[in-house]
Amino acid sequence: MRYLKLVLPLVALAYFVMFPFYTVAQQSTVSTHLKVYKTPSCGCCSKWLAHLDKQGIDYTAFDLSDLSETKKRLSILPRYQSCHTGVSEHGYVFEGHIPAKFIQQFVSAPMEGAIGLTVPAMPLGSVGMEFGEHFHPYQVLVLMNDGSAQIYAEVKSYEEQF
Repeated sequence: MRYLKLVLPLVALAYFVMFPFYTVAQQSTVSTHLKVYKTPSCGCCSKWLAHLDKQGIDYTAFDLSDLSETKKRLSILPRYQSCHTGVSEHGYVFEGHIPAKFIQQFVSAPMEGAIGLTVPAMPLGSVGMEFGEHFHPYQVLVLMNDGSAQIYAEVKSYEEQF
């Protein structure tokens, strides 16, 4: 009995010390499902989707002959557009060749007033746009609901995408 009086408080203390870490670890693995709108003939879109799949992001792809109305409906201005558009179950947009790690980071902690992220155009060496050893540094921008954008992340090397 004396043994239980000594051990029980230690077990309880250990549990309460460990429990917060378990909760934080659970929250860091947010499940993400995207609806991805793309054209049927785009090869780089398929490569980007393979990257999402490998990184654990679930998606459903929709082939459309024209994406302009979709991008307009989602308030993605032409200067921020790329070849495909993902939309999360919470309505956030992910435009272009955004590495999965930034999508997961954003979904875990969205910025107030943001509609999503973009990598405008199609930077050489970005995820889905690999071409040998070639890589051009690029920025991931956060799109704000007022039409502006801010730098969310700078990707200076191929390895920083993963």
